[in-house]
Amino acid sequence: MPSSSISILSRCSVFPDQPSSLTSLKLSVSDLPMLSCHYIQKGVLLPSPPYSVSDFFSFLKRALSATLSHFPPLAGRFSTDSDSHVHILCNDSGVELVQAKAKHITLNTLLSPGDVPDYFKEFFQFDHTISYSGHFKPLLAVQVTELADGVFVGCTVNHAVTDGTSFWHFFNTLAEICKGTKKISKTPDFCRETVFNSPAVLKFPEGGPVVTFNGDEPLRERIFHFTRESILKLKLKANTNNQIAGRKPGNGFTDAVEILGKQGNDSWKTVNGNITSVLENLIKTNVPNRTAEISSFQSLCAQLWRSVTRARKLDPSKTTTFRIAVNCRHRLNPRLEPYYFGNAIQSTPTVASVGELLSNDLWWCADLLHKNVVAYDDATIRREIANWERHPRLFPLGNNDGASITMGSSPRFPMYDNDFGWGRPIAVRSGRANKFDGKISAFPGRDGNGSIDLEIVLSPETMAGLEQDPDFMQYVSTITV
Repeated sequence: MPSSSISILSRCSVFPDQPSSLTSLKLSVSDLPMLSCHYIQKGVLLPSPPYSVSDFFSFLKRALSATLSHFPPLAGRFSTDSDSHVHILCNDSGVELVQAKAKHITLNTLLSPGDVPDYFKEFFQFDHTISYSGHFKPLLAVQVTELADGVFVGCTVNHAVTDGTSFWHFFNTLAEICKGTKKISKTPDFCRETVFNSPAVLKFPEGGPVVTFNGDEPLRERIFHFTRESILKLKLKANTNNQIAGRKPGNGFTDAVEILGKQGNDSWKTVNGNITSVLENLIKTNVPNRTAEISSFQSLCAQLWRSVTRARKLDPSKTTTFRIAVNCRHRLNPRLEPYYFGNAIQSTPTVASVGELLSNDLWWCADLLHKNVVAYDDATIRREIANWERHPRLFPLGNNDGASITMGSSPRFPMYDNDFGWGRPIAVRSGRANKFDGKISAFPGRDGNGSIDLEIVLSPETMAGLEQDPDFMQYVSTITV
């Protein structure tokens, strides 16, 4: 690919159409660790609008100005006070809006099977920019890139200002207003009187923090698609071993697992057209309660963890870690508002030796992940906050030991619930931000209905091993758009 595949047509600052009623917001104990992370880069691929892209850009510019009035922190800047507390000054300093063109790139090129094309990395602003830079850079940038037969809307947001929940709340509101909505459907909550508000101070080296991983290592990136049916097969397999080990054979549950295990992803729906409902009923009937049930996503994560670890060819005595981001909003007591604006996430690590992980079945690994997530309650969150306050620190993104996996984003995020005026996105993609060996991002599948896309970033050698792993690839399906 050429060094630059796009042409920048214009660049401007956009300001809220109404002055902010907020003055400042102090960064919380969940915001501060993100100051060494890159800005979040996510965006949507759309077919060509029914009017010119220049007209769309004009509509989007007005919509962005209106949306910023509902999300004034995004138009602000960071400021560190005399006590070393970092605040967002909601001073209407503005955000960046860029219009670009890449008419030689088609949708088919971008969505072709195999590795994610590097073109996507050029559809975003603020590459390699860490969130601490919000002291002197805009906290938000939007880039509209015109393609041969489509358009990409790339949004780059400071990670110390938003987590995934807040990111997609803003993005979907922008689309809502661009389409013509006068009153937004979901109002952000900027309350800072929460458990995350703390007097603790995070000290930075002179010049500010630096990113905690090597951004220059060779990597491969692929999107792996999992249909609802294939994920239910995984879920059934995980819950079968976990819940009915020791029961007598022939109860229908074990039989179904054995039958499904012999059928490929493309043929099993033909063999039994109502297999999805059969699977759901089997799981519902045989798992005692919702707390005991290993979820679809936990089952998928367990299979990924085992297969990536096997592909890495690690020593059996080495410790491997699977880290999952946990949304704390609904886990706290009392709960945070669902549209609390900011970071309300913590990271829970699950650890095991390589030997244990690979010598045990899927259910053993899935159960480890499941127990960790279920145990993450109000008391755990408050304990983690207290631990951080005793030793304030940045979030250590990366894979320094060569044996870690970090799962980000969530298949529950409403990534396809946006319509700028002519329909839902064709695909969701990200930029180069926060990518390292073992970084995984979970997206909902475009077809919905419980399907999941995993954006998997690995070293070239590990990716090649994963692609040859039948235990993993048997559940992967081709994406159709």
